[in-house]
Amino acid sequence: MPHVPKPSSAAPQPESDPMNDSLVSFDQESRDALSEEEREYLFSLLQLSNSEMRTAIRSVPLSKDSEHPTRVEVIGAEGQHSALMRIERHLKVRVRGSLGDYAFSMNDQTAAKIFGNVGHGVAEGMVSGSVRVRGHAGHGAATAMTGGTVAIYGNAGDRAGGAMRGGGLFVRGSVGNDVGLGALAGTIVIGGDAGDNLGDPLSDVTVFIRGTAKSLAEGVTAAKLRKKQEVQLGLLLITAGIRGDASDFRRIVPTAKLEAENAARGEVVPNWR
Repeated sequence: MPHVPKPSSAAPQPESDPMNDSLVSFDQESRDALSEEEREYLFSLLQLSNSEMRTAIRSVPLSKDSEHPTRVEVIGAEGQHSALMRIERHLKVRVRGSLGDYAFSMNDQTAAKIFGNVGHGVAEGMVSGSVRVRGHAGHGAATAMTGGTVAIYGNAGDRAGGAMRGGGLFVRGSVGNDVGLGALAGTIVIGGDAGDNLGDPLSDVTVFIRGTAKSLAEGVTAAKLRKKQEVQLGLLLITAGIRGDASDFRRIVPTAKLEAENAARGEVVPNWR
């Protein structure tokens, strides 16, 4: 099992962002010194095929301390497709460089951080754990995920969060078209803008957006957050490692669901159209 020396190069420098220092925090975590109790393993995608990489990571001994899982660092990422799929182990995996399509798809238990971009289908079918991407993501991010957290610090393409069944998708930047299409449950948080057809009238997924959408799906409307929802979103942002003011967001919700909520609260919302 190849085991290469740890590189001496410094972590990527954070981008300047006076309104949000999430990337600073992201990069700072990569420079944290390892405690004596933690073990670190380093592998290179330039030396191992995808299947060999998965075998190598699956052979890494697990930490006995559940709060301090074994750390694995992967270098040599050059946009390989289907890389690091279905690891299914309680590990911290940090990837230096960009990955191609279906990175960490069907992820379970693993806490992954990618210091680069990803292609289409990142974390597709994810069950648990977390996947954080410092850069941008292609189409179909977090498609059909059932649990865990996916946080993208750049932009994401079309159909992000499509067919979700649970978990949380957080995009610090903007997203494309048809976000949340076919999603049944879970949470989608959009820090920037959205394209066309945002939301799904038959969905129970919770969608929050800070920017604007080109258009909403038919049967979907935008609503201000109530105080309880602001607290909920604030906690979710902390969980995703994304800093922001929850009061800046609006909720995208099926019109029928909003009317039912208002009726339960004894509220009447006039229609001025």
